[in-house]
Amino acid sequence: MNYDEFADLYDHQYDVYRDDLHHYARVGEQARGPVLEIGSGTGRVTTFLARRGVDITGLEPSARMIERAQDRAQREGLTVKYVQGDARTFRLDQRFDTVIAPFNALMHLYTPNEQLQAMQNIHAHLQPGGHFTFDLFVPRFGKPHTLRHEGETFHAPDGSRTDVFLVQRHDKPRQHITTEYHVDTTAPDGTLKRRHYTLTQRYYTRYEVEWLLRFAGFESPRVTGSFQGGPLDAHSEVMVFSTRAV
Repeated sequence: MNYDEFADLYDHQYDVYRDDLHHYARVGEQARGPVLEIGSGTGRVTTFLARRGVDITGLEPSARMIERAQDRAQREGLTVKYVQGDARTFRLDQRFDTVIAPFNALMHLYTPNEQLQAMQNIHAHLQPGGHFTFDLFVPRFGKPHTLRHEGETFHAPDGSRTDVFLVQRHDKPRQHITTEYHVDTTAPDGTLKRRHYTLTQRYYTRYEVEWLLRFAGFESPRVTGSFQGGPLDAHSEVMVFSTRAV
């Protein structure tokens, strides 16, 4: 997934998402050493943790997303280190006490080989006994092949209005969900401009992740169904995993 063209819309969509921030802040503040964020995007989580004094580095494959993240840090008077790289192949001299992968970052690993390669690479960048914490959404989807507007409307200072519509396709054999975004911006004079973006994610089941972690050299994880630590059940929207490198 190339997020360079998608970065501005992504920032609009998720800048106000706060559900996970205090969970990852707690994880970062409890770390006994430096923290690495996998898939740091436009710096929503990274900046929040840096503001709280966490020694954090952001890893992100998209140069445009890193630019947005650096602008965010600069606006807040913070200096945050960002590295452009892929979870499967990045190489850093530093070893970390804690690695986090918030907000479905691991859903851009599309095959078992890619997933295992990333997990083993993360393990190799952890100090002995280091912590790995991440979340994934529980795979439930809306009606496929149907154009939907899910309440995402953005108003700009110039009076223009942007509405985000989406259509989803579900590839069950590969556990892929592909979302086609249709982004309509209406100018004050009524002129309409439409942009298209495509996002494919590979979703997981709980026990698939547990076996993957064990195979990559991690302890059996603690799994919860909320960022507050509640049980994973039929009503959960997220799966939150916490484990340690063996």
